[in-house]
Parts: sequence; structure tokens; C-alpha cells
Amino acid sequence: MNFTLIEALHTNKQVYLTYYKRGQCIKETGFIQFVDSLGGLFIFIDDAFELKNKMRLSKLIDVRLA
Repeated sequence: MNFTLIEALHTNKQVYLTYYKRGQCIKETGFIQFVDSLGGLFIFIDDAFELKNKMRLSKLIDVRLA
């Protein structure tokens, strides 16, 4: 997953994210803006509202290039 996040960041490709939020699996489409592997965080901009979302890597279930 880290490789896919870094590739999406450097190529500005859209990704499909699946992650946990309040006990539910959420699926979103967006663009990766920042990845901090050591700190365990990443920032993505969702496709629907173009909002920045800061998230822990531990909440991430799956990430795929669109």
C-alpha cells in the first residue's frame, strides 16, 4: 500500500481508498497530497467535495490506482 500511495503522490494519479471510520468501511476516490510513512499519516483530497482529509495509515484498508 505504501508503494501505491507514493506512486499516486508523485504521478498525481487518482486513487480508490478504503478505510475505517467510526467502525465502518468507507470507500472514497481522491488524490494523495502528502505521505508521512514514519509518522503514519497521509493527506488526500476527496473527489466529491475537494476537501483535505488527514488520516492515519493504520486506518487504511486498501488503496488502488484509478
